[in-house]
Amino acid sequence: MRLITLTTMLATAKRHHFAVGAFNAIDSHFVDAIFAAAQTNNSPIILNFAEVHARLVNIEDIAAYVRYKASKTSLPVTLNLDHGLTIPMVERALDSGFSSVMFDGSHLSYEENIRQTAEVVAMCHARHVCVEGELGAVGGDEGGALEGRADVACYTDVSLAQEYVSMTGVDALAVAIGNSHGRYKGKPELDFERLQALSSVVSTPLVLHGGSGLSDEDFRRAIQLGITKINFFTGMSQAALQTIENRLQSPELNHKYDHYLLLMKDVQQAISETVTEQMRIFGSHNKAGCYE
Repeated sequence: MRLITLTTMLATAKRHHFAVGAFNAIDSHFVDAIFAAAQTNNSPIILNFAEVHARLVNIEDIAAYVRYKASKTSLPVTLNLDHGLTIPMVERALDSGFSSVMFDGSHLSYEENIRQTAEVVAMCHARHVCVEGELGAVGGDEGGALEGRADVACYTDVSLAQEYVSMTGVDALAVAIGNSHGRYKGKPELDFERLQALSSVVSTPLVLHGGSGLSDEDFRRAIQLGITKINFFTGMSQAALQTIENRLQSPELNHKYDHYLLLMKDVQQAISETVTEQMRIFGSHNKAGCYE
C-alpha cells in the first residue's frame, strides 16, 4: 500500500474511537519490529523519525526502507517527521517521501510559533503532505534524557488553541496536558479537564506525546477525550536495552560469528512485543480494515 496522509489516518481513528501509535523508527530492527507487530495485530501504524536522531541515522535511508516495507503490505502506514525543528530538515523529509511532518515550534514565542508553523504548512500542503503542530510544550527532553517532568506553566492554553489552529492551518495538534518525554519523574498526572476543553474548541485531531510511562487507564481516558495519535518510543528503547543486557549476562552467551544476529533477533522480538501491547491499549488492533 502507498503511504497515507496523517489526515486520513487520524480521521478514521477519530471516527472509530481509537488512537494510532506513532512509533519511532531509528534503524531497520525497529522498523521491522513495528511492521511485524502491525501485521500480527492487523493495525494501522505511524512510523516516526525525529530530527534529533538525524545526527546518528540518515533520514533518507530510513525513509527509503519504510517506504519499501509499506509497499509490501496492505496495512495503512504513515511516515512522519517527528519534532522537526528546522526548515532544512522539513525539506529533507519532503524530498524523502514523508507523508506527514510534525513541526515543533513550542520553544518559540507564540507569535513566532504561528509564523514558522504556517510557513511549514504552506510548504507541505503544496506537496500534499500533512502537518502536526504543537501549542504549549511537552515536558522532558526529546533529545534523549531518560527522565522528564511536565511544567504546568507550559501546558496548552485552551484560549489560544482555536486561534493557533486557524492561523497556522495545521492538520493535527500536539497538546501539553502533563505528558512528558522519557520516563516520568514520579507519577504522571494528566490534566484531563484541559484535554476535554481542548477537544470542545478544536476540531483538529489531537496528539499525545510522551506516551511511555502512562497507565493503561490514562491512555484509554485520553482517547475517549479526543486523542487520536500517541507517540511512543522510550518504552521500546528500554525493552531493547534490557534485552541486550539480559542476553550479555546469560550463561549461554558465546562468541560465535552469528551471536550478534541472534542478539538482534531477540531485540527485535522485544520491541515488537512492546509495540503489540501498546496497540492493544490504544485500541488500534484489528482496525486496519477501517481504512478500506
